[in-house]
Amino acid sequence: MSNDEKIYQKILKAIVEHQLPPGARLPEDRLSEAFGVSRTGIRKVLQRLALEHFVVIARNKGAQVNHPSEDEALEVLDSRILIEPQLIASLQRHWNKEYSEYFRDLVEDEHQAEHDGDMATQIQATARFHYELAKIAGNGVLAAFVEQLCYRSSLVIAAYGTRSSVSCDCGDHAQLIELLDQNDTQKAQQWMADHLQTIKHSLVLESQEEQLIDFQRLFSE
Repeated sequence: MSNDEKIYQKILKAIVEHQLPPGARLPEDRLSEAFGVSRTGIRKVLQRLALEHFVVIARNKGAQVNHPSEDEALEVLDSRILIEPQLIASLQRHWNKEYSEYFRDLVEDEHQAEHDGDMATQIQATARFHYELAKIAGNGVLAAFVEQLCYRSSLVIAAYGTRSSVSCDCGDHAQLIELLDQNDTQKAQQWMADHLQTIKHSLVLESQEEQLIDFQRLFSE
């Protein structure tokens, strides 16, 4: 794993585990000092996080952890509820044993992250399951849109979610795979809708006060 990737993973982990709360400023100089790398290296990582909507970079203001509004949080989940169940029929036509095995491996990654108490990896694994699933439906435009919605959902969960938002409390993805294996499109569509609704209802839509961040302590080895 490259140094940039390690820094990316550490900052992302801090965001989704609420150690860097929504709205927290991310000064390049302090992060550079904390990680012992150049500001250029930090800037590259922050730009990557900005592309994924975890960070906002404003001219003359620098970077800060993105803070989706309560309305935006609900709109992101509502958009997924409208789209993802409707993709089930299309992806069912492409479903096969190889896909079943592939997605079972993804579910194992989710379960391992949950067992390890690694919420950052769990959020990433859950998002990946959904957008990889959308890709096999055969509509590239919708798949790309779902991928962006999944990234934004990850931020919403980081801002307003709890561990139950990414745990089996909201439905084990293995259940969906079973339904797809059984070619039960209608039940698979209903499962997906219920699953996303449960995630939406797990959100705690409360604003948080700004916190002072000790980057040196947070990112020390």
